[in-house]
Amino acid sequence: MLQVLGSAWALLLGLTLLMLGNGLQGTLLGVRGEIEGFSTFEMSVVMSAYFAGFLGGSRLAPEMIRRVGHVRVFAALGSFISAVLILYPAWANPWAWTAERMIIGFCFSGVYVTAESWLNNAATNENRGKALALYALVQVIGIMAAQGILLLGDPAGFILFIVPSILVSISFAPILLSVSPTPAFDSTRPMSLKELYRASPLSIVGVFLVGGAFSAQFGMAAVFGSQAGLTLPQISLFITMFYIGATIAIYPLGWISDRMDRRLLIAIEAIVAGIGGIIGFVLADSFTALLVAAFIIGAMTNPLYSLLLAYLNDILDHDQMAAGSAGMLFVNGLGAIGGPLLTGWVMTMTGPKGFFLFIAVLLLATAAYAFYRMTQRPSVAVDDTAAYAPVLMSATPVAVEAAQEWAYEVAEEAAEEAASGENGA
Repeated sequence: MLQVLGSAWALLLGLTLLMLGNGLQGTLLGVRGEIEGFSTFEMSVVMSAYFAGFLGGSRLAPEMIRRVGHVRVFAALGSFISAVLILYPAWANPWAWTAERMIIGFCFSGVYVTAESWLNNAATNENRGKALALYALVQVIGIMAAQGILLLGDPAGFILFIVPSILVSISFAPILLSVSPTPAFDSTRPMSLKELYRASPLSIVGVFLVGGAFSAQFGMAAVFGSQAGLTLPQISLFITMFYIGATIAIYPLGWISDRMDRRLLIAIEAIVAGIGGIIGFVLADSFTALLVAAFIIGAMTNPLYSLLLAYLNDILDHDQMAAGSAGMLFVNGLGAIGGPLLTGWVMTMTGPKGFFLFIAVLLLATAAYAFYRMTQRPSVAVDDTAAYAPVLMSATPVAVEAAQEWAYEVAEEAAEEAASGENGA
């Protein structure tokens, strides 16, 4: 781990600053929207636009990099991010914010693709797993730290919008001054939805539902907090609890998943997360209960994407994995676009606590479908499964494919060691 940190510290520092900027602007908009008097529906559209832009960026960024190179793409998209962050308070209109959020989502996706390709290129087969783990940790730490920055200014003013713009601008320096351009890469053509569903119905249905639950959590948590009357420090702590849960749970649950039927673990996690949503819905007047609910949902929801991807890899041949992951990312993106929109509708019908109701329904539906699929197909033998690789929901195709390749190599090495042991015996 220290070797990876020593060789890629500048890149990881730049990514941390990027995540600080991204995590801060997402929460800040939810709070500022309430101050500006935007309706729940308007804020749901604003928040959904980020995921629409992100999906578009993840699909178009590889072509942009092939045309003009990593450095130009990174610098250009980063400049747009800095500019849009300053435009938010200058033009406080929900439809202007929607367009700006879509641009921000597109640009952040392209920036992540570029940075992830640099990180993947710098890693070796021996340390790729550690590099991916550090990358996931940096993402979570950046978002959590951003919630603390939220307390340093007035969300009704300009300063808190200028801060993430500065952070994003500063992030260019350690990255661009420490890495060399990597060769252009080919984007992977996704499997058709019919092929992907035929290979693993649970993976495609599950990732669609979990994508909606995650985007609701990421996009609408601050909107819920503002409408529920939480103070700014309470909103900051509430959102942080989602990511504290994810940080604590993602690796232990991955270790467990390599030793049991992944479908059962997916169902158990989804049930526990659904219970967390029910706690938040029923006990919405208790701030302590909200923190518990956020912790449970974050701890269970964030690892579900990695589990669903790992289960798909258990089904597919090695040469199908990249195409399968591209299809999964697309389906996840579709679910993520709809998440904030439907959450806003439910909150309009039931009040702010509908935020938790929507998440609970999606996750309990995921659990029910996982149990159903267990009756339709035999489980994959534990010895034949690929290794679990932690991938956050915000990862782009570069990180996902790198994680898949590493997981496959680990599984191959384990199989070879087992075969050698049997031959030696």
